[in-house]
Amino acid sequence: MQSLPLEQYSDLLNKKTQKLTALLAPFDAPALEVFASPPQHYRMRAEFRIWHDKDDFYHVMFDQQSGRCYRVDSFPVASELINVMMKALLPLLKEKEILRHKLFQIDYLSTLSNKIIVSLLYHKVLQQEWIEAAQILKNKLQQKGFDLQLIGRASKQKICLQQDFVDEVLALKGKNYIYRQVENSFTQPNARINIKMLEWAMDCTAGSRGDLLELYCGNGNFSVALAANFNKVLATEIAKPSVAAAQFNIAANNINNLHIIRMSAEEFTQALNGVRKFNRLQNIDLDAYQCDTVLVDPPRAGLDKQTLKLISGYQRILYISCNPHTLCDNLAQLCATHSIQRAALFDQFPYTEHMESGVWLVRK
Repeated sequence: MQSLPLEQYSDLLNKKTQKLTALLAPFDAPALEVFASPPQHYRMRAEFRIWHDKDDFYHVMFDQQSGRCYRVDSFPVASELINVMMKALLPLLKEKEILRHKLFQIDYLSTLSNKIIVSLLYHKVLQQEWIEAAQILKNKLQQKGFDLQLIGRASKQKICLQQDFVDEVLALKGKNYIYRQVENSFTQPNARINIKMLEWAMDCTAGSRGDLLELYCGNGNFSVALAANFNKVLATEIAKPSVAAAQFNIAANNINNLHIIRMSAEEFTQALNGVRKFNRLQNIDLDAYQCDTVLVDPPRAGLDKQTLKLISGYQRILYISCNPHTLCDNLAQLCATHSIQRAALFDQFPYTEHMESGVWLVRK
């Protein structure tokens, strides 16, 4: 892959800042707080297809516009750990036919705590011979100094040589927080921007009264970091692996005021409005929570009408958005009752049009 246009990074970020500022202008938003990414080695995940060329093979990616594939020997977008692993892994895979045969993709998940998961994806059934060769491969990589988890995937197969997760450690305002990251589950792609995003959220909610409700909590990324700012935290998430990771994170960080419910934001809205009853809420006394603050980090489509109506009833709203256009669609309703006190741009994906943003709203 060609080197990144590092000299253009500041200009590209300024253009994003101008664009988001213009989008938020109709809502009387204050000046944007802008959080720049490292200009290279910022992405903690990477996925590559494998291109076989006679006795050789290598990582490739596909150009989104032309559809053509190009060889990738280094990837400056990805963490330095991923780049080092890419160079170490392929020669070892080439030594064993059982490891290279019908290998079509390699996924990498790295952490700031210097741990990495490598997933090898195949168009074949993985049998005992593969497991034995993969264990030798893992041992060789560990001897090279890698703190590694190795996973093999095929149709209806997932073979973990040890485990399918690594534990990240993020330093937030002078304190270390542990976050379990599970292979093939969502994690924040830009860890250093995630730190800035979490610290910004911690600043926004500092001195808050009452309890916090979080919808779409994932692995507890925000709720774990924000728990100290509230009496109690109630969070919802629908994906089982994310809920399991969140439960681990609660215990690992010695948090005793955070409870995770496995249900979607839409289901929770129905429960609060008395539309439906859920067995999952039998042991939860919703009346015991005095939630003055709500946090939402919805998918690109933004909030559905019922959830939007629900959160508009809260005194304070922390809205993290991966799509500024659906954010603005939602703000058209929310700003009828709330005003934007703080707004931020988090450059999760440098050199792209993507904009991650946050707004802190308080009832008028």
